[in-house]
Amino acid sequence: MDWFARLGYDTWCFDCEGYGRSDKSRPVNADVACGADDLAAVSDYILKLTGAGKLLVYGASSGALRAALFAQRHPARVARLALDAFVWTGEGSPTLAARRKRLEQYRASHRRPIDREMIRSIFTRDHPGTSDLTVVEAFADAVLALDDSVPTGTYVDMSMNLPVVDPEKIAVPTLIMRGQWDGIASYQDLANFFARLPNPDKQFIVMPGIAHTSTRSRNWKLVYHLLDGYFSQPAPVYTG
Repeated sequence: MDWFARLGYDTWCFDCEGYGRSDKSRPVNADVACGADDLAAVSDYILKLTGAGKLLVYGASSGALRAALFAQRHPARVARLALDAFVWTGEGSPTLAARRKRLEQYRASHRRPIDREMIRSIFTRDHPGTSDLTVVEAFADAVLALDDSVPTGTYVDMSMNLPVVDPEKIAVPTLIMRGQWDGIASYQDLANFFARLPNPDKQFIVMPGIAHTSTRSRNWKLVYHLLDGYFSQPAPVYTG
């Protein structure tokens, strides 16, 4: 956020319900639809406070699912949408195949425990070496200072409810970002999603040397460059 603020962006980030500094009192599993509701409330606040017409929206992993569903529901609030480490149907995903084996456990509780080893696995499960472990440890410190468990909703959605968004109903300009070694979504799954996006102002980029987590990878500068390039791209003068 500091990087993009220095480039002149007005940057905002929030914790979805059940995570971090957000409220954790409701007996819900905070699924993708709940996160999209959170984003609707947050975006309404930001737009009213700043007077901005539309937002540039970036989401990664389950955050990308939330962002996509938000854009599907509220296209008038979104200038450009960037979906990183996204998944559509889950077909061909080894990570989700392994996750389905524990589906009943996730469905039995609204929350699941997390620890340092689980957080490390996010960065090492697909292709070890893509992230600097010093950064990973700092990330784990920040997460574990706020949570020892997280909601199960996104795991349940990605294990049994995909697809949760309809590409043909996402009318805004969209960037799809896939790490070379991402185990969540296959290249073909995302290519099929990309082909169905109706807005011609769209891009699909494969990020070399990156697995599931891009912004905390060794190649983070590439990710920031791609985001800035898409978000600062001038609007087309002629659209036919």
